[in-house]
Amino acid sequence: MSISPYHPFRSVKAQEEFLSRYDRMAEKWPIASESRMVKTSYGQTFTRISGPDSGQPLVLLPGSVLHSLMWTSNIEALSQQFRTYAVDNIYDTGRSIYTRPLKTPDDFVTWLDELFTALQLGSRINLVGLSYGAWLTSQYAIRFPNRLAKIVMLAHPAIVPMQLGFVARFLLSLISPHYFKNFTYWLFDDSIKKDERSRLLVDDLMESMRLAGTCFKPKAMVVPKVMDDKALSNIPGPALFMVGENEKTFSSKKAIQRLNEVAPQIETDTISQVGHDLTFAQAEVVTTRILEFLT
Repeated sequence: MSISPYHPFRSVKAQEEFLSRYDRMAEKWPIASESRMVKTSYGQTFTRISGPDSGQPLVLLPGSVLHSLMWTSNIEALSQQFRTYAVDNIYDTGRSIYTRPLKTPDDFVTWLDELFTALQLGSRINLVGLSYGAWLTSQYAIRFPNRLAKIVMLAHPAIVPMQLGFVARFLLSLISPHYFKNFTYWLFDDSIKKDERSRLLVDDLMESMRLAGTCFKPKAMVVPKVMDDKALSNIPGPALFMVGENEKTFSSKKAIQRLNEVAPQIETDTISQVGHDLTFAQAEVVTTRILEFLT
């Protein structure tokens, strides 16, 4: 594929606009970190590394249209004991640079395995993902269970079908900035209601999502499909599924019911007073639960 100097952005101006905001967000990362551009056959993957050198590896995968900095509210606690690796999805937004398209779930799994090998993470990796990242976590766990210690899947979007109300609102959000704001405020409703700091955080997140849509070249994402019973039963334990009780993208109750029936090896947990914004609206609760499970 043709690679311009500003790839994967639409233009030099778009690159500067997005990365300027990205770097301002990075200044809020609360602990010392180092960053690496890691070479894989799919391109360069940006990874932000924190925590003690001797810590067990803990890889953090972001949700769709997000990047490594979405873990800012959780990273300090997670990095006390673990060596954390917050990744910019190579085929989404952030500082990673893809050099060939990822067209199937297997492409993503292969990319992750190459990344883990290049980072020399060994075979006792803890893997945590939110939403799209949770789906990638499950795909990797099924194919490479021997490389993992434990996995955590937050708001996994492919356990049960998406709710029609979410799909309708999402499609409407593509029409105009007004509908996009309404959709974002609805999706992160618990944060909007919580306090002024949380509302400002949603506004900041909304602007990052808007820039992602205007600054990056369009590409066809691999859409998660609802996993069948066999696939869910093949997700190896120890595994934890967490979801907010007010999740808007799918029914949290139906997701937990299905996992309990077809994949009892996966622990399930519902976080109260939160929806798809569980990692920052209830950051302390979610982070504590993750650490309890991993340790």
